[in-house]
Amino acid sequence: MRLYVPHDERRPQPEPAVTNDALAFAIGLGGWLIGLAIVLGMLAAPTPFDPARVLTTIAVGLVLGIAGLLVSRRR
Repeated sequence: MRLYVPHDERRPQPEPAVTNDALAFAIGLGGWLIGLAIVLGMLAAPTPFDPARVLTTIAVGLVLGIAGLLVSRRR
């Protein structure tokens, strides 16, 4: 087994895969919105959970998803 392969003997780099990043971010945002709807529904029921922590997590997820969506659409 050789630890170093000279540049002449290396295989060529494969082409990058074509993906739809905006669709992936949109699906993720949809998941966060579903989670938000569930948490808002849970606020009406007397359940023992910390709504501030959960809503903060969802808000951060939404902000990062929107930022990713904007960046992916610029490309």
